[in-house]
Amino acid sequence: MSSREDETLAQAAVTALTWQLELSPKPGLPDPRDLGARVTRQDHRALRWSAKALVPGLAAMAACARRNGAATPELRAELGAIGRCTEHSVQRAGGGHRGATWVLGLLVAAAAMEPGARGRELAATAKKIAAHPDRRAPRRPSRGSSVSAQYGAAGARGEARAGFPHVRRALDVLAEARTAGTPEPYARLDALLTVMSTLQDTELLYTAGPHGLRHVQAGARAVIDAGGTTTDAGHEALTTLDTDLQGRGWSPRGSGSLLAGALFVDAIALGR
Repeated sequence: MSSREDETLAQAAVTALTWQLELSPKPGLPDPRDLGARVTRQDHRALRWSAKALVPGLAAMAACARRNGAATPELRAELGAIGRCTEHSVQRAGGGHRGATWVLGLLVAAAAMEPGARGRELAATAKKIAAHPDRRAPRRPSRGSSVSAQYGAAGARGEARAGFPHVRRALDVLAEARTAGTPEPYARLDALLTVMSTLQDTELLYTAGPHGLRHVQAGARAVIDAGGTTTDAGHEALTTLDTDLQGRGWSPRGSGSLLAGALFVDAIALGR
């Protein structure tokens, strides 16, 4: 794999993130609509702009994984260092993609290390990388790790160490929806809601607590149980959930990041 291919992987990951950003309506997450005082079109443009700042860091992660060639502790430490630098760059560009940096970084590294890996194989390779501790990580706990410890949630690290089960679940939903002839935007929304229905989203735990998390999970399941976003009942349940979350200021950002990861893995498999 060449440096040009590393760049291609990074661009594909950011494209997947952009696809996630463009979906609408995404319950509690920014999308192209004007959502009033909490989320505006300007915020959405800033998110799209700052997503571009991920490209150099993701390309560096791909090159690092390609150079190492194996899921070693050394690779994990290098990826962590690159990730922290990337987060700093994204923050200066407007921020908003911290969870996506972790998810996409590991998956891009996995794709670079094993170019033939697809779908679940790619998630399994990322799992091997995430299994090693980041020896250079700051000793102070992050908000996500603190919330994970408080509530016993897997969090982003646990999700990666388990081989991204919610990414795999989203991939299954995408495949099933396409087989059924579901238009792509609705297939992606159904995948997002499937993730939301079971993920222990640490962002939600931080802002809404365990009762709030269960409330959001139940709302997402209601859309799915109503037949998904293509049905009248499902669309009505989606609108209700979106209005509720926007009003409360609750954002399932972890679910959004995992959907972006699933869309990247899916694009790799389809050669997009």
